[in-house]
Amino acid sequence: MPFAENIGFMTQALMPELNRQPQKLSHIHLMGVCGTGMASLAGMLKTQGYEVSGSDANVYPPMSLLLESLKIPVFDGYVPDNLAQQPDLVIVGNVITRDNPEAIELARLKLPYLSFPQAIRQFAIQEKMAIVVSGTHGKTTTASLVAWILEEAGMDPGFMIGGIPRNFESNFKLGTGAYFVIEGDEYDSAFFDKGPKFLHYNPSFVILTSIEFDHADIYRNLEHVIESFRKLIHLIPKDGYLIANGDDKIIYREIKGALCKLETYGFDKGNGWRIGEVSDSEDLTAFSVIRNGQEANNKTFKTPLFGRHNVSNCLSAVVLAHVLGVPENALSTALRSFRGVKRRQEIIGEKRGITVMDDFAHHPTAVRETVRAVKKKYPHRRLVVVFEPRSNSSRRNIFQAQYAESFDAGDLMMIREPAMVEKIPVHERFSARELVNQLTRKGLEAYSFGETDGLLAELLSSAKQDDVVLIMSNGGFDNLHQRFLEAL
Repeated sequence: MPFAENIGFMTQALMPELNRQPQKLSHIHLMGVCGTGMASLAGMLKTQGYEVSGSDANVYPPMSLLLESLKIPVFDGYVPDNLAQQPDLVIVGNVITRDNPEAIELARLKLPYLSFPQAIRQFAIQEKMAIVVSGTHGKTTTASLVAWILEEAGMDPGFMIGGIPRNFESNFKLGTGAYFVIEGDEYDSAFFDKGPKFLHYNPSFVILTSIEFDHADIYRNLEHVIESFRKLIHLIPKDGYLIANGDDKIIYREIKGALCKLETYGFDKGNGWRIGEVSDSEDLTAFSVIRNGQEANNKTFKTPLFGRHNVSNCLSAVVLAHVLGVPENALSTALRSFRGVKRRQEIIGEKRGITVMDDFAHHPTAVRETVRAVKKKYPHRRLVVVFEPRSNSSRRNIFQAQYAESFDAGDLMMIREPAMVEKIPVHERFSARELVNQLTRKGLEAYSFGETDGLLAELLSSAKQDDVVLIMSNGGFDNLHQRFLEAL
């Protein structure tokens, strides 16, 4: 089947018949190579023996360091000359627009091309059974945990993850086992394919954690988002499994149309698998698992992860482990030894008694759950929350009101005005100042800043011993984390 068959939108410049893998394949070039997924794919292709090159306009750690360690050359910026060697195949990341100079040159040279998810299916998943971890929240942590459970069980999984799992110190692995674990991203595939990435992955197993409105730059409304997840649910074969968060009202409604085997999980009593008692110690969270209401047969597991959302993520992995026949001792060991993911509630340093934590949260629900979880972890310490709205949705005012409910557990909030808003109409832009006004009216201490340097100066002036400083951004945040630690 030609790759272009199901493409919803194709530019006139790129020829649909070239949307394929060529027979002769030695040199592969990736446009947008410093994206988390694209850098992982580049590493995987290099491991498979291909000559790999890439280009990007935003080169910063940790992906730039990963590519450097793999000796993959990266062109800084997009220009036609990047394709002067005429690679055998070009993989086009979804950051690339149709008027990108390199994309225009790709069309002129008539080179074969694939989108990122097409390449994943072709070079990584192949004949393996795909475990697709999907949902608005929790994909990276859950996928990393699933991969670690399978690794501990001796199943040697392949995986590609949108973060760096600390147990592996790499976000990709080919693996020789039967399973391939991948995040099911609902974002669009490429400028020539506006469908979500997860539709390319041929899932045998799907974990569905949550469905909320996000990605306001590509989805019209919540129903548009739901339509994409509905397509994913219908892709699962009859002998496959959907492991669904039954606490999510939208998911609970949508899974009624599933044709595959179904397991539900969560805190509510109506779920086939549910969480019983939860208790926290300094280093571990213990939670009991009750199956089909049989409390007498419940099992207790321990994990270093903390927060209600992470306990739910852990339960989804427990259910999948049961479906795949993972021995209980291997499951318990994996949960307890899981070290998390870089940039997910990651403690990156401690200076002068101040703990600095980095987190990727940007959607208002993720921000709220992260702030609550960190405050519960450190109830007797002041929590300083520093937030940069950087995603395409968070830079718009569509979530302005929701963010006002996301910081209640914090003690001091510092919010940066969004950058890169030139292409967003003024009346559609998120306002950090307005958010601070909303928080202040609720009796919370909060301040807004027009740029990072001023925020850093105030943070250095305000921070004191025993503070926990939680810095949240889905980008580099002008290297605020390290600059703050170094200044301390």
